Amino acid sequence: LLEGYHGDCSATFYVGEAREDARLVTETARECLALGIRAVRPDGRIRDIGAAIEDHAHGKGCSVVQDYCGHGIGREFHAEPQVPHYRFQGRNPRVKPGMTFTIEPMINLGTWKVDLQGDGWTVLTRDRRLSAQFEHTILVTATGHDVLTDPAKIAGSKWDI
Repeated sequence: LLEGYHGDCSATFYVGEAREDARLVTETARECLALGIRAVRPDGRIRDIGAAIEDHAHGKGCSVVQDYCGHGIGREFHAEPQVPHYRFQGRNPRVKPGMTFTIEPMINLGTWKVDLQGDGWTVLTRDRRLSAQFEHTILVTATGHDVLTDPAKIAGSKWDI
């Protein structure tokens, strides 16, 4: 939160020596975020973001969680537009300069289905296989986009996603 505006980002990190399947899902999630960001352009459509993510994830043998999505962000933390990370059939607004939203694909090795635990926060894959997520806050500009949560732009940031 900076001067009344929210930002939102997340990353998945390896702890110790990662297995091959953990590397697959993690790197696929990282690539999906990058492809989703590249799909953001003025007068594009929200669905373009999800299509880029879904195509890549499925091409790597992974699935995309459908129960959670990116969201508009600003003075409110969760706002419109909703930004699904798969090809959805709902509202498909145009992307306009000045819009600010998150892209945060959750990529799974098995099923896309998830279970919310009793604490109201923890989410597990229904088949209990591995999942990974990366997220950035994106500002749509007149010529493309700006990644507001890019660590290279944040003073003192020491992490690389």
